Amino acid sequence: MNPFNRFFNKNPTGTRLKMVTQHGASFYAWNGKMYDSDIVRSCIRPFYKAIGKLVAKHIIDNGKELKVNIEPYIKILLEDPNPYMTGQMLQEKLAIQLKLNNNAFAYINRDDNGYANEIYPIPATFAEAVHLPSGYLDIKFTLKNGNILQFPYEDIIHIRQDFNEDDIFGTSQIKAISSLMNIVTTTDQGIVNAIKNSAVIRWLLKFSSSLRPEDLEKNAKDFADSFLSTESNGTGVAAVDVKADAQQIKQDDYVPNSSQMDRTTVRLYNLFGTNEKIVQSKYNEDEWNAYYESEIEPIAIQLANEYSRKIFSRRERAFGNKIVFESSSLQYAAMSTKLQLMQMVDRGAMTPNEWRKVMNLGPIEGGEKAIRRLDTAVVKEGGK
Repeated sequence: MNPFNRFFNKNPTGTRLKMVTQHGASFYAWNGKMYDSDIVRSCIRPFYKAIGKLVAKHIIDNGKELKVNIEPYIKILLEDPNPYMTGQMLQEKLAIQLKLNNNAFAYINRDDNGYANEIYPIPATFAEAVHLPSGYLDIKFTLKNGNILQFPYEDIIHIRQDFNEDDIFGTSQIKAISSLMNIVTTTDQGIVNAIKNSAVIRWLLKFSSSLRPEDLEKNAKDFADSFLSTESNGTGVAAVDVKADAQQIKQDDYVPNSSQMDRTTVRLYNLFGTNEKIVQSKYNEDEWNAYYESEIEPIAIQLANEYSRKIFSRRERAFGNKIVFESSSLQYAAMSTKLQLMQMVDRGAMTPNEWRKVMNLGPIEGGEKAIRRLDTAVVKEGGK
């Protein structure tokens, strides 16, 4: 049974146009085919790949002990959120929607006992906040096929950025990016048109006497074969008699220079919080850490908070239940940095298996236990 069936509005006639022109507590996803741009896609690819590599874990921290992934249903929910995708792909899909629209949504389906058992992304083109008479908040979504879904906000994982103007939704970046996308599109079209125009008429033959159309065509073809063909064996000198005057047509196609195109690309990089080295995977350890701390880590924190407060009740969170998204960012560190981390193993700060994971090595038996050197052991009473 499709879990969405009970939320479908079967009569959405005219609703979409009305909502597109509506103002207030609503959000409209720009349908300007921004994702079709190679520059935009290359800008957001490092971001959503990094978000997809975050590892979601269920933590119970009650102040006395720390337990990880002890509830099988939560562990399976995070790894296999629905029949159509893994947890990694769900995180990537949410990250793409976030970068394109400054909002990303996912619906939490619950069983009869109220426990979360599935998470589905919502690729909506429009979302509207609906305040119910009971005081609760619903979100009404319009999908690409015209169907309308309405869910309680407490069952929606909502990730947002540029959270400024609206009380519910992140501010859309349509105004900020539309002018840049117009420049990119116009530039690309100008280059294509310039190439096409290079194959149009470049020479004009003026004859002093009237000729029949077939004679005009024959003379033009003879001129092209004799002087313009790359396969002709001419001497490099063109000659015509007094009956014809050959004039070259000057091409004035405007093609933006490389510096103008580069400036537009840099502006897009800045808007998406990235740079050329990140996009082309030419970064070093410090450059990646800067990108991670400014772009990836804030969203990882937001994902953790949103998953925790929407999956668990207040009572469950009070007992220490939460979701965290861990990153293996040390895998991008230089080899010298990874080798220096070995000193953290015999001090108990890292387990052998944690260090081996950084080195892209498999776990070993007993490697999950922390070890300490004797000279770093806890000092007991009496100085021993």
